[in-house]
Amino acid sequence: MKISLKLFASLAVHLPAQVRSTHRVELELAPGVTVLEVIQGQGIPPGQCAIVLVDGVWVAQGERATRVLSDGEVLAIWPPVAGG
Repeated sequence: MKISLKLFASLAVHLPAQVRSTHRVELELAPGVTVLEVIQGQGIPPGQCAIVLVDGVWVAQGERATRVLSDGEVLAIWPPVAGG
């Protein structure tokens, strides 16, 4: 199955260099993979995943280990953000 992974701000360093400017990479994954498995598999520290969306729908931290991804979905992740 294939999904799109989008990483923003400081998390973009976990993408291949050639796609960092687009913030997006296509991943070929085994069926049944969870959001947390993708996060860990890409070397992203789970504690740095403040906002996680699948096809625009919020995935709470407690649901990431059980939320199974489907073919064609978009997983988008943002780190904690501070502002003033």
